Amino acid sequence: MSDPILERNQYIVRTFPVGPLQCNCTIIGDTVSKKALVVDPGGDAQVILSLLSELDLQVVAIIHTHAHFDHILAAGEIKKATGVPIYLHESDMFLWSGLEEQCAMFGFRMPDTLLPDPDQYFSDDHDLGCCGGVAIHTPGHTPGSTSFWFEESKTLIAGDTLFKGGIGRTDFPGGDPEQIVSSIRERIYTLDDDATVITGHGPATTIGVEKQSNMFVRA
Repeated sequence: MSDPILERNQYIVRTFPVGPLQCNCTIIGDTVSKKALVVDPGGDAQVILSLLSELDLQVVAIIHTHAHFDHILAAGEIKKATGVPIYLHESDMFLWSGLEEQCAMFGFRMPDTLLPDPDQYFSDDHDLGCCGGVAIHTPGHTPGSTSFWFEESKTLIAGDTLFKGGIGRTDFPGGDPEQIVSSIRERIYTLDDDATVITGHGPATTIGVEKQSNMFVRA
């Protein structure tokens, strides 16, 4: 089931589960410019494209919190339909290039549309060019894990770095338990306490709640 649509200032945020592992995909758009970002299209490309049309938004980029297969499966199909660039942190290219191996490991089929290489790599504090967003490098779950901070709408898209009451796994290739704790404490917990955190799977939370009650990383 989709999360409620958030509307803050001139921005609209729609999060909904997609793909085989129900990754949270997010469309965040500017209701004035009509420009939007698609974050973590992990499957169900036609659902994503239909929602963009329904919301009267034009996607300008596909951005990824990391390159685990369940967060990237529909990227090729959406790029094919829209022609927009794909963004990823370069440190996760070993996962992106190994999509076939990832799918085989977990018993899932490859997407019908080939996954092209990213058009551009994120740098830390990278301006996303839409909705006032910036990319924040938050490694630990994967080396290239990146969170997206939208200050004006008080929204953080954290991928699989931070969950409601939990943190991302670090036992997959490239995972680092010390790095993920450092990323959360030094980069995420320094943001506004009342900011909504959209997680990679499951329900949203807030930074303030996690600082006080997350059993893995407290402020």
